[in-house]
Amino acid sequence: MGTVTALRRYPVKSMVGEALTSVAVTERGLCGDRVSAVLDDAGTVGSAKHPRKWGPLLRCRSRLTSTDTVVVELPDGIVLSAGDPDLDARLSNLLGRHVFLSATPREHGGALERAVPEYEGGVPDAVRSTATTDATGAAITSGQVAPGTFFDYGTVHLVTTTALARLRATYPTGDFAPRRFRPNLVVDTPDGPGFPEDSWIHSRLRIGEALFRAVVPTPRCVIPTLAQEELPPDPGIMRAVAREHRIPVFDLGRLSCVGVYLDVLEGTVNRSALARSWW
Repeated sequence: MGTVTALRRYPVKSMVGEALTSVAVTERGLCGDRVSAVLDDAGTVGSAKHPRKWGPLLRCRSRLTSTDTVVVELPDGIVLSAGDPDLDARLSNLLGRHVFLSATPREHGGALERAVPEYEGGVPDAVRSTATTDATGAAITSGQVAPGTFFDYGTVHLVTTTALARLRATYPTGDFAPRRFRPNLVVDTPDGPGFPEDSWIHSRLRIGEALFRAVVPTPRCVIPTLAQEELPPDPGIMRAVAREHRIPVFDLGRLSCVGVYLDVLEGTVNRSALARSWW
């Protein structure tokens, strides 16, 4: 058993999102989550996983209005709605090249770039060997978002307070605020082992009125180490994860993971809803 202590969505990929008290879910995930992304002229999907190229997106905040319009607050406090030409111009100025906000994902998935971290377990070894150096001087690997979406892979991301407490115990000076890991759901599991979500894979989770299936542990990239809102940058965060929790993911080898990806089966989630799992 556990309790949902935080519920968040991110209307624009790689921007700060919004806290919720209740949200409907569909097969596509939480309604309003990652419904838009910033793209460049090559069709690359903006992701802070490549911080040198897209990191400034984490200084922006996105939310949905009551009419489901995406609204973006820029670092200087200017607030503009999707579709406003001034928003694209200001995002382009922020990133130093022409970009635009899009709500139309590609059917076969858009290009996605990831910086290669120095610590082991940040990317599969086979993928690390394919890394190239781009114009920013960063070693990157290239892939795609999930077809027809702006998600990297799973539609809903959950982390537990127990996992974060375990990591905090190994790196006491690190700030393991859940927001660093950009989850949709934070579940308080006070009586669980260090990483209770590891045992949930392939099981069903009932959270409030919603039903999910746990699919795969969530491999972590560089984003938790970056500055977000008032949280400072801290490269030690992911080094702690790499030391403490590298586990098998599909056939990709042992990767540094925090949390679990979920598929949606049905329902609505409320903050403070009880969560339970069964096989």
